Amino acid sequence: MARNGTRIQRVMKEVQGRITARQALPGARLPSVRAQARALGVSVSTVVEAYERLAAEGLLVSRPGSGFYVSGPIAPLALAEIGPRMDREVDPLWISRQSLDASPDTLRPGCGWLPDSWMYEQGVRRALRGLARATTPALTEYSTPLGHPPLRQVLARRMAATGIDVPPEQILLTDSGTQSIDLICRFLLEPGDTVLVDDPCYFNFHALLKAHRVKVVGVPYTPGGPDLAAFQAALDAHAPRLYITNSGIHNPTGAVLAPPTAHRLLKLAEPAGLTIVEDDIFADFETTPAPRLAAFDGLTRVIHISSFSKTVSASARCGYIAARADWIEGLLDLKTATTFSSSRMAADLIHRILTDSGYRRHMEATRLRLAQQLARTAARLRRLGIQPWLTPAAGMFLWCRLPEGRRAADVARACLKAGVVMAPGDAFSPAAEAGRFLRFNVAQCTDERIFTVLAEALRV
Repeated sequence: MARNGTRIQRVMKEVQGRITARQALPGARLPSVRAQARALGVSVSTVVEAYERLAAEGLLVSRPGSGFYVSGPIAPLALAEIGPRMDREVDPLWISRQSLDASPDTLRPGCGWLPDSWMYEQGVRRALRGLARATTPALTEYSTPLGHPPLRQVLARRMAATGIDVPPEQILLTDSGTQSIDLICRFLLEPGDTVLVDDPCYFNFHALLKAHRVKVVGVPYTPGGPDLAAFQAALDAHAPRLYITNSGIHNPTGAVLAPPTAHRLLKLAEPAGLTIVEDDIFADFETTPAPRLAAFDGLTRVIHISSFSKTVSASARCGYIAARADWIEGLLDLKTATTFSSSRMAADLIHRILTDSGYRRHMEATRLRLAQQLARTAARLRRLGIQPWLTPAAGMFLWCRLPEGRRAADVARACLKAGVVMAPGDAFSPAAEAGRFLRFNVAQCTDERIFTVLAEALRV
């Protein structure tokens, strides 16, 4: 009886999971009891009992002679239930929440931002004092639809320095880089569409795309950009609508897109009707500007986005989208419908900081500090048998391979018990093929306790 009960519960959990993930919507007919029994390897009577129990709970309705159907209303969206179940240690949503909710004494080599002491605090305070003396409308009114005009002018000049020719009228301010991608997905995608991402890629791309209920396909990433043969194969097999990637410094690998790869990538995208979203959030960490797809493409099929949470302040939420004029018009309507207006105060604050001469000097010092810390961290990790995949030219990330036989999820679990938050590789990999990798934020690796805990975790 116990074993049969377990089988019944397994069938019930399978059906409930499909309903929660919105793979089975109200009114949808479930597989016949015989088909479900074959699919799950259980008896017909087990499926009948599971369906009957779900009907008793109100999740299903039985229609004699027709079968069982999902009853309404639609289930609340549960992102954790969409796609294959993951260990919490490699679940992108859990890692983000763990890093954000960590206590002050928790060490966070797996997080994706600089320590407080590395940020431009002096400049932020100076800008806040200037903002406090601004006229009342600047402190109380909604922003203009596109967003703070002086900031958009500064952004147009900054993008021109990387070869992107865009007028301020084709720049839309948002509240973050994440909101920018969310608006673009709303604008261009329907549930069931396919989106290409790098494998590995920034793990919150996975979480956000889950919310849009699209199919995510990973393309292996090399030290010079995406594997072009695999990219072409993905275009042929899946007919994707979007490709989302980092320009400049790649997250998590630290790699840089090679110019020949960039040109070839755009040639592959054109006949496929593929739109490319390049996230340029790490631009100010570069020592030498890398190729930008938007510069080669002229914003024809590339959408360029960024924000300032990594270099200025994560509390002043401000991002932007640069795109062709007709798309900006549609994105502007979506922004108005979903958020009405972006933050006028945050945009004013960012404008004051970017035009403050101290910001340039601060970033020069930060780039030097990161380079020094990158070398120290890489050397310290090598002594533990952890090997960097490559040595980045700039930025804060090291993508590292663990010793043979060690799983990143196990190491992350052991480190977390000791108060150290890691970022295991499978969180970044749509295909879950980075089980031996960890991403290290070198700016967060200055405490020797990290390496002591890591050494102990590797011995477990």
